Amino acid sequence: MDLSNLRPADGSVHNSNFRRGRGHGSGNGKTAGKGHKGQKARSGAPRIGFEGGQMPLYRRLPKRGFTNPNAKEIEAISLGALEAFDNDTEVTVEKLIEAGIIKEAKDGVKVLNKGTLTKKLTVKVNAYSESAKAKIEELGGKAEVI
Repeated sequence: MDLSNLRPADGSVHNSNFRRGRGHGSGNGKTAGKGHKGQKARSGAPRIGFEGGQMPLYRRLPKRGFTNPNAKEIEAISLGALEAFDNDTEVTVEKLIEAGIIKEAKDGVKVLNKGTLTKKLTVKVNAYSESAKAKIEELGGKAEVI
């Protein structure tokens, strides 16, 4: 949870065209959802987040870090996961999804050197760790970058 993920709770925000104060039958008539009396029932009520002069929460929390909007979501798989394929198979991103090894390849797939691989495969994905590529080629397979 960080400040870039904050959003209102489900059901707490009305549609902008919601009509308030249109009679009892509307479910939001009479006081139009403002309750009875008090500062927040009147016109000129303080803005959202105002805490009566106390330093508001959004200013008390530390502002740290940064969420890169251009970050790529690379799906990482281990060499051991490729053991599910038969010998001499051409492994592509589509075949990885069909086999249930990954759900979806958002920005790409990278093979990492975890687990053991004993089969000769032709693997066509976006990236490899150097040791994973060496291990695939050591077994007589091919590690192609798409």
